[in-house]
Amino acid sequence: MKKVIALLSIAGLLAFSNFNGLKAQEQTPAAEATEQTTDSTAATVDSTAEEATTPEVVAAETTEEVAPLTFHQVLKQKYIQGGAGWMTPILLCLLFGLALVIERVLYLNLATTNVEKLLASIEENVKKGDYNAAKEVCRNTRGPVASIFYQGLDRIDEGLENVEKAITSYGGVQMGRLESNLSWIALFIAIAPMFGFLGTVIGMVQAFDDIERAGDISPTVVAGGMKVALITTVFGLICGLILQICYNYLISKIEGLVNTMEDSSITFMDILIKNRK
Repeated sequence: MKKVIALLSIAGLLAFSNFNGLKAQEQTPAAEATEQTTDSTAATVDSTAEEATTPEVVAAETTEEVAPLTFHQVLKQKYIQGGAGWMTPILLCLLFGLALVIERVLYLNLATTNVEKLLASIEENVKKGDYNAAKEVCRNTRGPVASIFYQGLDRIDEGLENVEKAITSYGGVQMGRLESNLSWIALFIAIAPMFGFLGTVIGMVQAFDDIERAGDISPTVVAGGMKVALITTVFGLICGLILQICYNYLISKIEGLVNTMEDSSITFMDILIKNRK
């Protein structure tokens, strides 16, 4: 990929240099011809310049000088056309939804634990019979897996059956924490397109009211009203699509953590049974 980008860059530089060279070659004869002109031809050029400053030419030059709109300017323009009353709820759904997504991504990344290293440290201390040191290792390790192991080690004196019950119960608590705020993200995914559809329906009703007041089905009136009405639906669907992708990513991340918790809990119980005294 880097080679392709480099080749394209070189080709662009060569094309740009060739273009400048051709432009310079075109300007050189023009400069020589200008130096060789007489006073009579200068007067002709002046008259031609006066003819060029017609309103049509000025309008064409003005049209060519208009810079294209940037992406942010286009979004702002469409936002105004769709109506702030309907576009604002859609924008708020997107902002709040992305804020919750970012919070969940950070939480889930912090919840990821090097389970192999943690189990090795616990097993080493359990073999020595030093359960307090094993609990200290769990206390100093972040993530739901270490918390589950700590709850199990804290009840080691009550028997392996109570340890297993503690692991199962506290595992459900940790799963609930991992899935926190996902319901709000799902809510924003659902209501953002609904706001868009509602704005479209109301916009269509207003367009038909304009047609009724005008007394004529003009293509301009119909097309303009429908375009503005459909903008809210477009933005609502885009908002829902973005949040849905993020939601599915979070679900897959949580499923991976839950599977890790279950597998490591089984290994943890095997360590306790093997080294039971």
